[in-house]
Amino acid sequence: MDGHLVEGVARVVATDGDTVWLEPEQGEACEGCLSAAGCGVKSGGSNRRLLARRFSMVNSFDGQVGDRVVFGISERTLLRASALAYALPLILMVGGAMAGKLMTGSDGGSALASVLGLAAGLLFARFRAGRLDAKGELSPHFLRYAYGPGPSEHCDQD
Repeated sequence: MDGHLVEGVARVVATDGDTVWLEPEQGEACEGCLSAAGCGVKSGGSNRRLLARRFSMVNSFDGQVGDRVVFGISERTLLRASALAYALPLILMVGGAMAGKLMTGSDGGSALASVLGLAAGLLFARFRAGRLDAKGELSPHFLRYAYGPGPSEHCDQD
């Protein structure tokens, strides 16, 4: 991995051969976040949104269910993936709208061309993300085990 890393903590929730399935832990700021209910933090583990947050990683560390691990992804990769997913489709949508307006001179032509530009951007982003994923560039990497209690565990000392 190159450059700075963005790190996160996750718990192993399942194993499948050489793959582990991880569920990211909520950060300290999640309890005060106004959107916490929308991402599944406050509604418990049965929420579909919480299940959608799960991700897989190569089990190069012999992870077992319940292990807490620190994973990382390069900052550069994260920025590239974000630009690919958000900026490219938006740019093609706006470019399509402008081209449609210039070519047809009508709002309808502009609207149609913007939808076509957005669709082209989404298709290209999906294709390119598939290639990056196949090369392993979008995959998080194991950094170390996370020790100590997680945010949902209490340390009772009498």
